[in-house]
Amino acid sequence: MKTWTVVFGLVLAACGVHASAAPTRVHVFVALADNATQGISPVPAKIGNGDDAESNLYWGASEGFRSIFARSKSWRLEKAEANPTLQILDRRIYRNAAKDCTLVAEAWRGKNIHQCLEAFFNSLRDRKCDLTAFIGHNGLMDEPVAVSVLGAEAPPTDAIILCCVSGSYFKPHLAALKTRPVLTTEQLMYPGAFVLRDALDVWLSKGTLSEIRMSAARAYAANQGISVKAAAGVFSKLE
Repeated sequence: MKTWTVVFGLVLAACGVHASAAPTRVHVFVALADNATQGISPVPAKIGNGDDAESNLYWGASEGFRSIFARSKSWRLEKAEANPTLQILDRRIYRNAAKDCTLVAEAWRGKNIHQCLEAFFNSLRDRKCDLTAFIGHNGLMDEPVAVSVLGAEAPPTDAIILCCVSGSYFKPHLAALKTRPVLTTEQLMYPGAFVLRDALDVWLSKGTLSEIRMSAARAYAANQGISVKAAAGVFSKLE
């Protein structure tokens, strides 16, 4: 328990001061795809090794978080830290000057997805960021994660959860943590980081929940070669 207290402390410290302070702060938790330990449909071995962030489907591959944000003209990498903990293989800090936003992203080992989800929920509980996001396999399908219930006086915070059927699986956790979901999913889906990139852009521009959902739908439709209408059905109608 002491070890995880230290890990959570590092995660929250990386995210920064309370969400009410400028700049806007976002924290992204990425659980690397892992054929060996997660209940996922197997992917090619090179991108399904949860101990290899460099090539992983959700991080270093062409549509993984690191690659998508490296190609973005809006986000500038300010700091990269390899292996900050035993469970985290890569931690990166980005800056979006136009939107006055700092983003911390972490690549968690696939076998540590449970701890990654615990850290995600703890970040929401402690209100260190304006928005907290999760990308990866829906680990709640494999193992439950307990959360504490916050009082009604908790300040507002938002969440984006990109994994299969996150809307129903994460709903009670978000309710307990008094968190507003701004993008969740209703179907089995591919959580490419291009969805987060486009949804974040609308969220940072103070777009509506409908605008955030449709931005995600357009990005998903373009990637999957399906209609925007079909892609919109992948995401929860939260508005």
